[in-house]
Order: sequence, then C-alpha cells, then structure tokens
Amino acid sequence: MKNKPTTAKFINRELSWLEFNQRVLDEALDSTNPLLERLKFFTIASSNLDEFFEVRVAGLKQQIESGAAARSVDGLTHAEIFDAITVRVRKMVADKYACWHEQLQPALAKNKIRLLDFSELKRDDLAWLDKFYHDQVRPVLTPLAIDPAHPFPQLLNKSLNLIVRLELQKNGVTHKHLAVVQCPAILPRLIQLPRDDGRRDYVFLGQLIGNFLNDLFPGTKILGCWAFRLTRNSELYVDEGDTPNLLKAVEEELHKRRRGHAVRLEIAQDCPEEIRSALLTTLNLTGQDLYLIEGPMNPTRLMMLYSGNHSAELRDPPFTAPVARALRGKNDLFAAIRERDILLHHPYENYSSVVEFLEHAATDPDTLAIKITLYRTGGDARIVGALMNAVNNGKQVTAVVELRARFDEANNIEWARKLEENGVHVVYGLVGFKIHAKCALVVRREGNEIRRYVHLGTGNYNPNTAKLYTDLSLLTCRAEFGEDATNLFNLLTGICQFQGMKKLVIAPFDLHARMLQLIAREAENAKRGLPARIIAKFNSLVEPQLIEALYVASQAGVKIDLIIRGICCLRPGVPGLSENITVRSIIDRFLEHSRIYYFENACQPEIFVGSADWMPRNLFRRIEVVFPIEDGNLCDRVSREILGVALADNTKARFLGADGIYRRQKISNGEKPHRSQSEFVAFAAPKTAAKAAEKIPRVVLASSPFQKNK
Repeated sequence: MKNKPTTAKFINRELSWLEFNQRVLDEALDSTNPLLERLKFFTIASSNLDEFFEVRVAGLKQQIESGAAARSVDGLTHAEIFDAITVRVRKMVADKYACWHEQLQPALAKNKIRLLDFSELKRDDLAWLDKFYHDQVRPVLTPLAIDPAHPFPQLLNKSLNLIVRLELQKNGVTHKHLAVVQCPAILPRLIQLPRDDGRRDYVFLGQLIGNFLNDLFPGTKILGCWAFRLTRNSELYVDEGDTPNLLKAVEEELHKRRRGHAVRLEIAQDCPEEIRSALLTTLNLTGQDLYLIEGPMNPTRLMMLYSGNHSAELRDPPFTAPVARALRGKNDLFAAIRERDILLHHPYENYSSVVEFLEHAATDPDTLAIKITLYRTGGDARIVGALMNAVNNGKQVTAVVELRARFDEANNIEWARKLEENGVHVVYGLVGFKIHAKCALVVRREGNEIRRYVHLGTGNYNPNTAKLYTDLSLLTCRAEFGEDATNLFNLLTGICQFQGMKKLVIAPFDLHARMLQLIAREAENAKRGLPARIIAKFNSLVEPQLIEALYVASQAGVKIDLIIRGICCLRPGVPGLSENITVRSIIDRFLEHSRIYYFENACQPEIFVGSADWMPRNLFRRIEVVFPIEDGNLCDRVSREILGVALADNTKARFLGADGIYRRQKISNGEKPHRSQSEFVAFAAPKTAAKAAEKIPRVVLASSPFQKNK
C-alpha cells in the first residue's frame, strides 16, 4: 500500500485487547448468565489479565527502558501506551473486585457456597483447620527472614506470598523485622471444610497460614501480614540461529521464565505504605506497577468452585456434541471422505471424528504414513497414542511439534520426548517461524494407487479444548489438497524453498498478499457495479496494510462485516473512511476461535478457512495454513449456517463504534432475539436439526445499530 497509515484510522492494539477482556468480565457481570458461568468468566478475565502483563506489558516496559522512540500506527509512544494501560487496568481491577464483593460472593453464599473468614468459623471448624495446618501445611512452609544475612527471596512468577511485620525482643531491645512466607503451589488455594449438609464452605490458604504465623515465628510478636503476588516477564528468548538444540534451549528458557523481571506487584489494600514502598524498591518497580487488591489475590483459583459434578442448576445446560451429520451411520471413515468433503463444526459436532481419523489410520493395514502438526495437544492420550500405535503397526509417522506454544512449552517438550522414544520422527519446523498450522496427512495404498487424506482445521489437535472452542475441520481426499499437504510437510521437515501451492495459502509466504488481492478484487467489483461483499471472522485484526485495504474497499462501496472476538485496530463507521464496515464481537459460552474469510466475487463466492488471524505475527512470523472450501454444499453451509447465524446474533454480539467503544445492540419491540451459539447447539441436535435449519437466516448485511441513527 502506498498510503502511510495515519493515527486517526487506528485503535491502539493494547487498549483494544483490554476492551476485549472487559467484554469477558461483562459476562461475569451479566445476571442473565447462570451463577457458576459468571464465576467462570470472572476467573478467565483474571487469567487473561495475568498473561497480558506477563507478555504485552513486559514487552512494552522493555521498549521504554531501551529508549525506543518510535510511535505505533495509532500515534502513541510506548510511554503513552503504558500510561493509558495503567489507567484502564485500574478501572478494570476496580470493576472486577466490585463484581466479586457486590454480586458473585453474595450470590454464591445464597446458594450455599461460602468463602469464610476465620472470624466466622465455629469451634469445630477451627479444630479441623488446626489439624489440617499441622498435618498438611506446616511441613512444606519455609519462613524467610529479610535482613543483611537473608536477602530478599527470589519469588516465583504469580506465586502467593505473605509479607510479615514482626517484633523480636533481644537483650531488652525491641527489633522490628520483615519476613516472607511463600505459599507453596502444591497446596490448594481454597481449603474446603468438612460438611454433610450440602453446604460448600471454604477458607483461603493465605488466611490459614496468616492465622498460624506465631507458629512459624515463635517468640515474636506478629504486627501484621499482607498477601502479595508478583507478575514477571514470561516471554521466552531463544536465539534459534545460535543454538544447536532447540529443545534444550527452550527448556533452559523455561527455568528462567519463573524468575523473569518483575512487571507488576499486587498487594493487599490495607498493607502499610512503607512496606509497599520497600517492596517496590526491592523489585525495581514504580507506583505505576502497584495494584492494591481488596479481595482474592489470585481470582483464577476460584475456578475450583466451578469444577465438579455439583450445582447443575447454576450452570449452562449440559451439552454433548453429536457425531456430525455427514458421518452418522458411516462405519468406514475413509470411504465417507471419498464420497465428498466433510466439514465439522466444533464443539457442536463431536471432535471424536478427528481423533478417529488418526486412530483408524494407525490400525488400517493400507495406511503407509501419517504426518501431523502439533501446537497444543494437551498431551491427549488418544491422539498421541494413535501416533505411537501407528509406529508399532509399521507406519511411517512424522510429528512437527511446536515447542514454543506459549505457556504449553513444558507440556510439548514432554510429549515430544515420548513420541521420539516410541519411534515417531519428531521435528521442530523452520528456523525463525512458529508452526501454527493445523494439518494432518494420511497416505494410503488403495489397490494400485496411492491416495492421500487430509485434515485441515482452525483449532489445535486437542480434544479437551475442542469442547470449549468454536472451530472448523475439513476432511478431504482431493488430489490437489493432498499434493499441497505433502509439499507443506516437505517444507517443514526438509531443506527446500517454498514453491507455491495449488490450493493451500501459506503464511508467511503468500497469505498476506493473497488476502490483499482478494480485498482489492472486491473493491474493483464494487466500482464496476458488481456484487461485492466481505465477511471475515477471526480472533484479531491488527495488520495495518490489511486494515488500509479494507478502508479502501469500504470507500469503493464494498459492504464489510467483521466478526472479531478480540483485538480490532480498525475503526469502523468513520464517514468517508469506513462507513460500510461493521465490527462485532461475540463472547458466549464457547470461545469463538474459527477463522473464516468470505469474498462475494461477483456472485461466485470464495470462502477460505484456516489457522491465521490478521496479525503481523500470524502473517509474517508463523507457518499458517488457509484453505478454500470447494464443495458447493459446504460453501452454502458456511455462509448460511455459520456466518449467517453469527451475523444475526443480537443477544451476545457487541458492536464496535467509531469511538472505539463496544455496545450491545438493543432488541427492538417485536424483534426476535438470536443467540448464535444456542442456535448452533440446537442445529447440531439430531432431533431438532431439520426445524433449526429452516430458521437459519440468509447472509444479509446486518448494519451496526450505531450507523442506523446517523
């Protein structure tokens, strides 16, 4: 693009992410959601914010410390972004704990789920906790003095700690000291009290330890204790060009991660100012890095209240995904794929079909080879087991394992080793690029021919997350797809130059250019008076050239609907720039994760699906695979059953305004409410699928309600 981006056109990336997390928190604040589902969103918002500090804020602070003066495309300097983040996060933290104190905790108590202070405990509970402390907690505690002989301890990332102020009488002189007690991660943060009447009562581990400090510091006077937690830089820094063994290099960096530079200090609100200041100085932090907490120090641990087979009435209705319509009654999976391409919509259609694809290949006497990319497997026994079983059955098996899948590195290293030990050929992809593609290739001998079966998807090979994330899978044996998949794996495992593909579009080689080309074609069609339309569904939109291309298309008259779960740096609804663009975000029971790109192409729609968001990292620093949907029936299904339903959502969708603020759409009198994920569930159910299909809306431009009022 020739035009240089201007500041008014872009929303800041970090601030946009924070607004996404606010939408997650809003689900916790939404009283129409079941109580435990609200608690789930509350913990997710907290976990998201932790990762934001570990990665994004940590990187931003490094930029500031290095003296980098460059401005981002939205016109802000690194220091200005950090200041804006601090203001926004403080408001979010205040909203989060107000939600806990004013809504969630009282509602939980009404439903016999209580978090109790020691002042509320009866004699029997105190006696039980006394025994629990001495039997289970005290043996693993290590009180740490802070004095010239005992320097401040190296506290682990996100660990729970107590800072203790105490007095000690020595030779008639009173000495004041500080000490730290680390709460070991092996202990539960919530301790459930014994009950036989259906109540679920808990005390926090930090409070329990604080109650027994005299036991840890005998002969002293405890003046006070306050919980605190550090967040550290958790990015991995591996120079691939300088390391002979990527696996060992990643392992070494993992050990450093837990002790990276501190970027945030959270501490109990009533902690004295002089102690807070001492901690900030010791940790090389400033007042901007300090967050005073009135409530649970690590809300993610409250997820324990959600887990278990209890309180069904406080949850979403149970849902078990059925086998996909195209595979019901099919005993031979390979034969079903030969009949026609199969599209699976997860979690509404069972992910077991993908697992069975690999399991059948592992035991099938005609299978010669299996190749697969693994980004976040979760160590699933069936998938990893199928690969190892295939080796035992004489198949050639190759797994391209991405060791640097953020926060899954240790898990991936463990399973990479097990695969290697069992004869799977494990490789780690291309130097300089993360392998984010989702692809599996099965090579079979069928008579005198070799046929290749391919699975392509938008989500990881992880059956657990497949129950929580919305994703698409394609199973096909089209010859050109098989040839492209073969060339892709040769690129990942061998030494060769990218030669282009017949059907697949691969980042970082041609995906960016292809998307620009397709957007430009829609703009040209609009100028010529031909039907032009773009619908794109993905997680994040950041890349400036693609945003500029969408602006140009909008000005040419292309109607553009973007369904973006998370970050969006594009500013929609700006007169003369983007008035033909709508942006909506859907936050609901399942995590929206599928990536779909629809281009009208003058009434000959082209639909692409794949693993890539429109972010610089996905387009230029990762191996991503985007593939076309070529079966006409499947194209109609994606446009009507998936995109059409998402665009009609007026219950969970929030629209982004030109001011950068997301708002819910008000349902007018007589308008029927549509909740897309509930409709997907209904459509997947075998008994109701036919009736649900009749109600699916055609893809129409669902304009932003904030544009209608102009």
